[in-house]
Amino acid sequence: MKFKHTDRPGFWLGFIDFFTAGLFFLFYMPLGLQDELEAVLGHKVQKYYVAYLLGIPTLFIYTLVWMARIAEELKARAIELGIEGPHTSWRHMFWWNMLGCPCCGPMIATFRFFRTLNLIEKELNRQSAL
Repeated sequence: MKFKHTDRPGFWLGFIDFFTAGLFFLFYMPLGLQDELEAVLGHKVQKYYVAYLLGIPTLFIYTLVWMARIAEELKARAIELGIEGPHTSWRHMFWWNMLGCPCCGPMIATFRFFRTLNLIEKELNRQSAL
């Protein structure tokens, strides 16, 4: 699979997502990001809208853990491909969202998440071109 979106602006996506309380990703994930995550990770990933809905009664802890799990899988994939860090991780995603500055923490976590995803996709594109 050739990945087209390898320069996603993670900081701005995090900014928009923070101020829309996660609603932005309800619309952004089905536009190809969900498929790309599944292609990169090599398995089906629970749909974001399901994680979002399950997050409502848990004050979005479920949604955060869902995203942190994917972050940890991206870290493992990046290491497997030999990509130098810093990478996203479960701990980075979870704690920046929970304890980081109210506004900046989620943006920092989302920035690193998309930085890692972008680097993985670039590397996979490079390998498929060989």
